[in-house]
Amino acid sequence: MRHSILTAAAVLLLGAGAVHAGTLDDVRERGTLNCGVSEGLRGFSEQDETGAWAGFDVDFCKAVAAAVLGDPDKVEYVSLSAETRFGALTDKRIDLLSRNSTWTMTRDLEQGLEFAGVSYYDGQGFLIPALFGAISPLELDGATVCLVSGTTTEANVTAYFEATGLSISVLPFDERPEARAAYEAGQCDAYTADRSALAAERSLLAVPEDHVILKDVISKEPLGPVTRDGDQEWTSLVRWTLFALIDAEERGLDSASMSGAKADEARRIGAPAVAAFGLEEDWLVNVLTAVGSYAEIFERHLGEDTPMQLSRGVNALWNQGGLLYAPPMP
Repeated sequence: MRHSILTAAAVLLLGAGAVHAGTLDDVRERGTLNCGVSEGLRGFSEQDETGAWAGFDVDFCKAVAAAVLGDPDKVEYVSLSAETRFGALTDKRIDLLSRNSTWTMTRDLEQGLEFAGVSYYDGQGFLIPALFGAISPLELDGATVCLVSGTTTEANVTAYFEATGLSISVLPFDERPEARAAYEAGQCDAYTADRSALAAERSLLAVPEDHVILKDVISKEPLGPVTRDGDQEWTSLVRWTLFALIDAEERGLDSASMSGAKADEARRIGAPAVAAFGLEEDWLVNVLTAVGSYAEIFERHLGEDTPMQLSRGVNALWNQGGLLYAPPMP
């Protein structure tokens, strides 16, 4: 009996090893990374008139492709709704989900998912017409609130107003454009979502200045890239690609400095991943040349000089008053 148990355990371990190597091998054999993104969220992932994708989450797809394949353009983007995003990952239609997704215990433990890390610290807020003059969601008693279904948003807003003893009506929509159109048409008094998403929605309104995002934050929304559970090698590669972008900012490494001593530094701190994942010696040089450090990605797509007009806030480095923190490299 003991021999049978040990044999069964060995088979499971061998099977797990095969799964671990699967995604990385699949990406290399295919020559492209299948990366899941949103259907279109300004600043994070959106297509231009030529069909080209750009955004904060898109650049992370490019970073992983540059690390594994040496080319940030070897990405097939798969547009996914909130309701289909995790199924696409567990069904292996995509290799990586880089789409504003909140890390929760239920998702981590019950849905066959693995969150590689936090790329953006967010929280749920409220967008309202400036004419309302409200400064707090506590002034929204009796209001109708628009939101997108299939996310953590509805449960958060329901729990918040139940706890405060106030009453609201929720008007859910399947897609962001529908929710935004309903809000702009006056079908609801407020629009609730992650504050970064609200910044995107506000920028697309006819007169953005006529609308304000309240300062109150009613939830924790740690957003980050997602892989399949049980695929530790691939998850580790994705995780350390994210950490490398953060660490690069802290070290002063960026896209403009990838030559000479700075490039040598990138090679040195990225060396353990060369042995662990079979990457090229220049994998981190390739990543930083392609997309830059975390700071460059943020400022390019979300910063104060973009339509999003977001400050770093809690997404600043840990030594600059924020929460952004990467374990030491190498």
